[in-house]
Amino acid sequence: MRSAISSWIVVFGVLIAQAEEPKKPRYETRKLHDPDGIGKFYVGREIAHVMGHQGAGWLERPEREKEEDPAKLLKALEIQPGMTVADIGAGSGYHCFRMSPLVGEKGKILAVDIQPEMLALIKTRAKKENVTNIDLVEGTETDPKLPEGKVDLIILVDVYHEFSQPYEMTEKMIAALKPGGRIAFVEFRLEDPKVPIKLVHKMTERQVTIEMEQFPELEHLKTDKSLPWQHIVLFKKKEVK
Repeated sequence: MRSAISSWIVVFGVLIAQAEEPKKPRYETRKLHDPDGIGKFYVGREIAHVMGHQGAGWLERPEREKEEDPAKLLKALEIQPGMTVADIGAGSGYHCFRMSPLVGEKGKILAVDIQPEMLALIKTRAKKENVTNIDLVEGTETDPKLPEGKVDLIILVDVYHEFSQPYEMTEKMIAALKPGGRIAFVEFRLEDPKVPIKLVHKMTERQVTIEMEQFPELEHLKTDKSLPWQHIVLFKKKEVK
């Protein structure tokens, strides 16, 4: 009897100790950091500064066709007519206007950005070119403001590494996906020193997968490494059984 009581006391003590143990903060701030980063770290990775709307011209640079091969990217994403596709961090709409004819009249492109100036650029171009299947969505740093359970595909092209609240954003993105819906992280390859992009604006495949491992709803489908400078790390929202 005494042995049983002693065992329960030990177990109870362990539970109390675990309950009292402080949780490790999700984010860490460091004084010493890359000047191109914000000094805030997530799962060991420093978060990069957001590119302001003043840099919209760089998004439309002619060299981007050769450097990123957007046609090959869209082919790899297997976009089908009728899909709802969210472009988070849409910027000037570089990919939105390429995806618009792929989803067709019955599909929808949700152009999401936290900068109204970027959305204004998309609105102006859409009106000029009579594109009617692109909806503008002004998100926040914690919420892309997408409809829950309605999105077939979310693409993040050179943008996830700039999220100041990546965990919270990922939670919202997963909630927005249909069962079986996909998220594509398109990031400059940190593994390749020949990719001429600042370090905090690149990510390894492993870093992306580590960060997504926190979300059991997601399954890593594949990583496409066929693009000149980027990889496409693709995840699927698991079907509900």
